[in-house]
Amino acid sequence: MNKYIAILSTAGIILITACSKKKDTKVVPDPVKATLTFPDKNSACTTGTQISDTQSSITFTWNSSANTDSYELNIKNLITGVTSTQTTTANHLPINLLRNTPYSWFVISKSTNSTATAQSDTWKFYNAGAGTSSHPPFPADNLSPSFGQAISATTGTINLTWTSSDPDNDIATYDVYFGTSSNPGAYKSSITNKFSNGVVVKSGTTYYWKVITKDSQGNTSDSGTYHFTVN
Repeated sequence: MNKYIAILSTAGIILITACSKKKDTKVVPDPVKATLTFPDKNSACTTGTQISDTQSSITFTWNSSANTDSYELNIKNLITGVTSTQTTTANHLPINLLRNTPYSWFVISKSTNSTATAQSDTWKFYNAGAGTSSHPPFPADNLSPSFGQAISATTGTINLTWTSSDPDNDIATYDVYFGTSSNPGAYKSSITNKFSNGVVVKSGTTYYWKVITKDSQGNTSDSGTYHFTVN
């Protein structure tokens, strides 16, 4: 009898311990993505505080996000392609930038209680300078096929697509460069669509391509060269 009592007692202790551990388990909420507020999306007239003829200070702002202890502000110069990163615990940060230059930016929310992060939308703006009346278009983005992508082309053809925006809303045409060289040659010029369908490709080949965006004032921007491989 004592033997059975001892077994039951041990089982009870195990169950109590298991239940206690389950109750102590806490779900750590992941950070929520921030909502950007300034500089405005696709703004052509962002000026900030002028520091010199070539630089101005822009205070980036966004709404505070839940479950977040710090923010990583990422700003990309759309001419050079160089991205700078700054970290802050506030929901605003002043940054010195070149004038007459287009930029894109986004914020990553982070928490000390979680390894997960949350990335905001990406906005573009033009940091204006003195006497700026016409701005070049933002470089085409969301190019598909994307950088380094491996794709299957069962029909022997693919479609090239991209998106674009311009602070003056005066995009006129696009030039597409495409080929097997890392410096691709002209493929189609002065097209008005944001796509080029039926591009002939071969399996086992790496292709390079880019898009030059032109506006009505003759300003241009370069997407940068992308490459993809056809399986």
